[in-house]
Amino acid sequence: MALRSQPISAVGALLRRALRFALMLVLSVALGSSLLASEAAAAKKAPSTISPADMATITRQAEGFLAARDRLPDLAALVNDKDWTFTRNLIHGPMQEVSREMLYINQRLLPADRPEATKRANNLKAALADLDEAARLQDGEALRKAYIKVASGFGLYAQVLPEQVKQDLKQI
Repeated sequence: MALRSQPISAVGALLRRALRFALMLVLSVALGSSLLASEAAAAKKAPSTISPADMATITRQAEGFLAARDRLPDLAALVNDKDWTFTRNLIHGPMQEVSREMLYINQRLLPADRPEATKRANNLKAALADLDEAARLQDGEALRKAYIKVASGFGLYAQVLPEQVKQDLKQI
């Protein structure tokens, strides 16, 4: 009898360990699911204001964006003169960083504002690419049309900048 109780108690101990392990596994999966659900809920509750750090980044990037926009009269003169080389130089020089600046701005806008800002940024980038291509091909009519889209794109994108940024940059 003593020999039989020994193996049964070893099996019982093994079963208890397996049961504890299964219980810990179930609890950890349940806890992990709960954490994921709370993170998803927190992500859905989008912030209603832009943090001061993000606002500072947006302001800094908007300065570069607006500096490029301020070069539009120079670009218009080059387009009117059909100066193919300097048109491309202006696009690839002072206006080159516009895409990066818009990307940084878009990443820090409120989540609800990002899709429209991204759409406008993509339209402006496409217009700049069209302008560059028209200058490369030395196509005066395409150059004129592309410039209109570029000027319009700068204006439309500037509208997505937060009001605080617009006010801060007017004082500079």
